[in-house]
Amino acid sequence: MSDDTRVLYNANCPVCSFEIDHYAAYSDRTGLPIRFEDLNAAEMDDWGLSRDAAARRLYVLKDGQMYSGIPAFIVLWRDMPRYRWLARLVSVPGVHWLAAKVYDHVLAPLIYRWHLRRLRATSTVS
Repeated sequence: MSDDTRVLYNANCPVCSFEIDHYAAYSDRTGLPIRFEDLNAAEMDDWGLSRDAAARRLYVLKDGQMYSGIPAFIVLWRDMPRYRWLARLVSVPGVHWLAAKVYDHVLAPLIYRWHLRRLRATSTVS
């Protein structure tokens, strides 16, 4: 099963889980060898990341190589026939550059801040 694609994501994040749960359902329906791992329950030693680092962006492990951010999405989309067109589109140099800038400097930091806010809120309720 070394050819499997492994996806590490934050299932406690509503934005992350909405998107990744969609991919997981599609993958399951079509029998794709993609494993989706919740960073809150995953064995983090397998990933070489802390849970905090993993919560900052999407990570994909394929063929022994780890990808993060937009490159991780591209690897994931390439493995799903329905989304290969999106992988090709986002791989176009100008589109890739823009997508990476938006993800790295706007979306990922914003989603991470929401994650931290949810953690603080649940720790004060407990």
